Amino acid sequence: MTRYALRRLVGILPTLFAIVTAAFFLMRLAPGGPFDEEQTVPPEIEANLQAAYGLDQPVLVQYRNYLSGLLHGDLGPSFRMKDFSVAELIARGLPVTLTIGAAALALALLLGVPLGLLAARRHNGWIDHAVMGIALAGIAVPNFVVAPLLALVFGVRLGWLPVAGWEPGSLRHVLLPAVTLALPFVAYIARLTRGSLLEVLQSPYIRTARAKGLSAGAILRRHALRPTLLPVVSFLGPATAALLTGSLVVEQVFGLPGIGRYFVQGAINRDYTLVMGMVVFYAVLILLLNLAVDLLYGWLDPRIRHE
Repeated sequence: MTRYALRRLVGILPTLFAIVTAAFFLMRLAPGGPFDEEQTVPPEIEANLQAAYGLDQPVLVQYRNYLSGLLHGDLGPSFRMKDFSVAELIARGLPVTLTIGAAALALALLLGVPLGLLAARRHNGWIDHAVMGIALAGIAVPNFVVAPLLALVFGVRLGWLPVAGWEPGSLRHVLLPAVTLALPFVAYIARLTRGSLLEVLQSPYIRTARAKGLSAGAILRRHALRPTLLPVVSFLGPATAALLTGSLVVEQVFGLPGIGRYFVQGAINRDYTLVMGMVVFYAVLILLLNLAVDLLYGWLDPRIRHE
């Protein structure tokens, strides 16, 4: 398993290089620039700005310089937020994004797995149909619709929760964004758990356990739960990445100072280094999460031998 993890870590480098290269040149192909203003900037000032940030150099030279800085852990300065480097902005926004994402993931697992198990245990009953109907609605309604509705009901009408802003350590500020992010993933996890358990319960070793007189609860705990969770574990890698990248919309709606909000602002302002820094951060995070999920999958299923 250690050799497999090391091989995967080495294999991450070409993928990351391809992502950085594609993002760099796509940013340069987009119309506009980081210093385009509503009012015309005098040519001499614009030339000084371009020279100060190296934008007057050929694109290939800029690309080489960016890769050189990246190899030394330097993501560069933000073009529009002149008092901050990209690394400082990521460090400021990361705790907010991780808090919301971790809370949403925990909520999705705590609700989705039990609901899926319950639906499978009551297969073709009214509970099964109700859970699957709610799950389908959770998947169909996007979070940019759910977020304003939750804010309107629980923030404006009832006044129970704040609809914007951030206060570190405050559960009230976490709840609405986390629920908004979690709802679709509760639905996905419930459907995956239900389908997986129904398949596992048809396995020969489960029939053998029933023949030995084990109760349904004992069969689930001892024999069925771990293989049932394999598809859920496989889903956790892309789900965690989607929760973090999905926070782009949620952070905008609820006014949260997370990295998703900085990403959106950087894209609007053509802040090349800020957008590139966010792309690199998200890419590394997604690749490492997929590796962690593969290792966890191998731990859950002893039949898998990565080496």
